[in-house]
Amino acid sequence: MNLRLGQIPDRTPAKLTLALDPETHAALTDYAAAYQQAYGREERAETLAAAMIESFLASDAGFKRARRALHTTASKGD
Repeated sequence: MNLRLGQIPDRTPAKLTLALDPETHAALTDYAAAYQQAYGREERAETLAAAMIESFLASDAGFKRARRALHTTASKGD
C-alpha cells in the first residue's frame, strides 16, 4: 500500500490542541488504520495529524515565500 505520508520518525513533540469536525476525525482514524496496515506500526491519530500538517506546510510554496518575507521584515526591524 502506498500512502502519501511516509513512516514517521521518532521525535519529541510540542503540544497543541485541535478541534476537528466528526467527519475529519473519522477520516483521520481511518487513515491511522491504513497507516498500520501499510507500515505494520500503530501510530496515534494525533501523531499522524502532526506529520500531515508538517508535510502540508513544507509543500506549500506560497507559505514558504510568505514565511521568508515575515522573517526578513522582522529582522529589518531590529
